[in-house]
Amino acid sequence: MDPTEQLEIETKYDVGDDVIVPALHELPGVASVAQPVELDLEAVYYDTADYDLAARKVTLRRRTGGEDDGWHVKFPGSAGRLEVRFPLGRSVRSVPLAVVRTVRVHVRDHKLEPVVTLSTRRVVHRLLDADGAVLAELADDHVTATVVGAEPESWREWEVELAGGDNLLLEDAGELLRSAGARPASGPSKLARALGDRVPALEDAVLPKKPRTSDLFRAYAGAQVQAIRERDPEVRRDVPDSIHKFRVATRRLRSALATYRPVIDRTVGDQLRVELKWLAGELGVARDAEVQREHFAAEVAEQPVELVMGRVAGRIDDHLRQVYREGRTGALAALESPRYFRLLDALDDLIAKPPVIGDDRKAGKQIADLLTHDYRRMRKAVRRSQQAETVAEQDHELHEVRKAAKRLRYAAESAVPVLGDAASDLAARAEQVQEILGEHQDSVVSRELLHALALQVYAEGGNPFTYGRLHAAEEARGNTSRESFYDLWPTLEFKL
Repeated sequence: MDPTEQLEIETKYDVGDDVIVPALHELPGVASVAQPVELDLEAVYYDTADYDLAARKVTLRRRTGGEDDGWHVKFPGSAGRLEVRFPLGRSVRSVPLAVVRTVRVHVRDHKLEPVVTLSTRRVVHRLLDADGAVLAELADDHVTATVVGAEPESWREWEVELAGGDNLLLEDAGELLRSAGARPASGPSKLARALGDRVPALEDAVLPKKPRTSDLFRAYAGAQVQAIRERDPEVRRDVPDSIHKFRVATRRLRSALATYRPVIDRTVGDQLRVELKWLAGELGVARDAEVQREHFAAEVAEQPVELVMGRVAGRIDDHLRQVYREGRTGALAALESPRYFRLLDALDDLIAKPPVIGDDRKAGKQIADLLTHDYRRMRKAVRRSQQAETVAEQDHELHEVRKAAKRLRYAAESAVPVLGDAASDLAARAEQVQEILGEHQDSVVSRELLHALALQVYAEGGNPFTYGRLHAAEEARGNTSRESFYDLWPTLEFKL
């Protein structure tokens, strides 16, 4: 069941039964209006008993009777609503598993049931340009909504959706429709209007004007939980860079739970950190293979042709493709597991009511102490790396420095609403350390891979020469990164 995607950009208007559709061909850029098309549509909307989808402004419906029959899932977005469509298939009453997975982050293992049926008599007016291409559509809808267990409700609305036009056309159309007697819709969607106040209102983690330290945590952690909700469907649809963004959100959240231990119950926080580490690990296999594939494709291409012995690029790519496939399979399995669902439940509870303990003071006075603690933690790791007796030990300690720099960076980012530029500057300096040592760690991991592949080639009677060249290049990259960090470190000032 392969889905298709499209971005839905539209505006809605409430309109009385006696209002006449105005002369749409008079809109700027509109050359003509096609003959109206009449459709009888039925859409059955599904949700959990607690309206978990509607509360997040996500909709899932089974649409029949029009030109877009199928299962439709819509996600909110700043530029418009993303609609993911699946074929109808054979299922009539139950939601197909492929469709359920797109909203799993919200519904988890709760049952999806029909909650609303919308019957719509629609008249479609297509606005065309001089070449006959569709710029937008005006849907004149007479809607009857039946909520399970309630009496039907009817209304009329106009819906203008862009096709090939731009937002100016939407604005011009809005002026014309309002002049004809329409008014902005009372709700964001037909479903929202039908459900009314049945949907629970979710409280956003908004930062107060005079925040306490726990308020800073809640706002920052809430943003990361929201990022997880947004990235989960993208990972399932294999959207580029989605795994990376998902992992970053888990890392930021895990880091915040450590930084804010003085005010957030450590017992709760540490258990969540264990689960977030597990989740990031499940996602990491595919992401790391993805990054290495890009790196080695460029690295081998830079080698002189006469020094590439055998099918080097292909062998590396084949190996990493297999690692990626297995990693992605593992990641998707993790996202379908009860362990993941219970983690999501726990994160909801964390943001709804953070387990505040200890001396939770005004953030402006306390957050600097938390940042100082994270900086000192990084400084100790640097000293251990400088005192290391072997290269392997130093590599390990520099990796610890990088992880400590990330924690400091994320902590500083969370403090920006209170400390402003000082926190932004601190985050930027910590990121500088993170990036340099990221190159170093990447070189360590790449050397391990090249060594393993070289041994395989040698065992098969092949020539591992090129793998040795690449290994030497990675060693040089690691040495350069290490030296760059030790040159940079004395010049960095971590002040608030």
